[in-house]
Amino acid sequence: MTTIASRATSGPDTRHARPNAATIAREQGVPVLDVVVPVYNEQAALADSIQRLHEHLSTQFPYSFRITIADNASIDDTPSIAAALAAEFDEVRSMRLEQKGRGRALHAVWSTSDAPVVAYMDVDLSTDLAALAPLIAPLISGHSDLAIGTRLGRGSRVVRGTKREVISRCYNFLLRSTLSARFSDAQCGFKAMRADVAEHLLPLVVDTGWFFDTELLVLAERSGLRIHEVPVDWIDDPDSRVDIVATAKADLVGIARLVRGFASGAVPMKVLTAQLVAAGALDRPTTQHGSPTLLRQAVRFGAVGVVSTAAYLLLFLLLHGAIGAQAANLVALLITAIANTAANGRFTFGVRERAGAVKRQFEGLVVFGIGLALTSGSLALLHSVSEAPRWVELGVLVLANLVATVVRFVLLRGWVFHPRRTSE
Repeated sequence: MTTIASRATSGPDTRHARPNAATIAREQGVPVLDVVVPVYNEQAALADSIQRLHEHLSTQFPYSFRITIADNASIDDTPSIAAALAAEFDEVRSMRLEQKGRGRALHAVWSTSDAPVVAYMDVDLSTDLAALAPLIAPLISGHSDLAIGTRLGRGSRVVRGTKREVISRCYNFLLRSTLSARFSDAQCGFKAMRADVAEHLLPLVVDTGWFFDTELLVLAERSGLRIHEVPVDWIDDPDSRVDIVATAKADLVGIARLVRGFASGAVPMKVLTAQLVAAGALDRPTTQHGSPTLLRQAVRFGAVGVVSTAAYLLLFLLLHGAIGAQAANLVALLITAIANTAANGRFTFGVRERAGAVKRQFEGLVVFGIGLALTSGSLALLHSVSEAPRWVELGVLVLANLVATVVRFVLLRGWVFHPRRTSE
């Protein structure tokens, strides 16, 4: 049974009351909900999944609906099966696209749908359909703008392999670290949003593949829209055809593009916010967080890092003769790590609250432990090869500290001083 507990990832609601989507649909004579199922060569699973989805919506969903099969240039019997399903059920339609790409399919259908609420789910129906009503309800009422199923929230029940679990958590941690994302699960194939919001967001979404979801959510969150999260029961499809390596590469390229776009102003967030205000989706512009400050945070972190590295090297040189290289490294790194965490919390990430300071210092020491492993490991490896002169030791330590610095920034930004944790 799916847990219905949920939360919105943005700040206080800044809008006037919005019209109920069911009322809009009734007045316009259109379905309340349009569920898109993107498919590519899914002849084996398509018919059974659409029949199950149709039965669930017909018996469990209290509003009118449509199911749109978005065929992404399939070359098997998927098109004919989709056409047969559309002929069998009045609420099912089929749309053919001549190019592949899940994002491209969702963009095409959502942009032209007449339903006031649009959604999508994967054809394998990995997510328990019992979560559909909790997903859609806040969008119909006007409480939220987007809704996502999350496999990483409290109350979620997930059955999948360790490899995909680790990859998913690392990806979402990367989003928190680089883009300060507050939503918990970017890639769960179970999402919905109001069509009036989609009208403004979709023209700015560049990606046509798997990064489409992430880009859409980041734009929505930064503009101040409310994202509703529903913990879901989810069972991994062992037959999934997702190329994990290719998808990971595309995601990294997408993240880098967004970071550059926000830093340079190429992504017109002020224009988007103004459009949403004019449309009534936002009552007033909201304070944005995250990537606009990423460059500034990196510069400040770098400044703190330079001072910390200089202090570390000085302490190391002063202590080396008395206690040896490894002990000098430990003491110097420990002292500078404590000072570094405090300085970055206040100067880089703007955390001035004393509450939770001890916890943050403890977490900072965990980050320190990773740095210690990198630097000590480098020294141990160097000494195992040969008896190196002092300047070689220093060179190795500088390189190891550069790597540790990057790791430290990611962990401090995405974990220790992440806005969602420090504001709780």
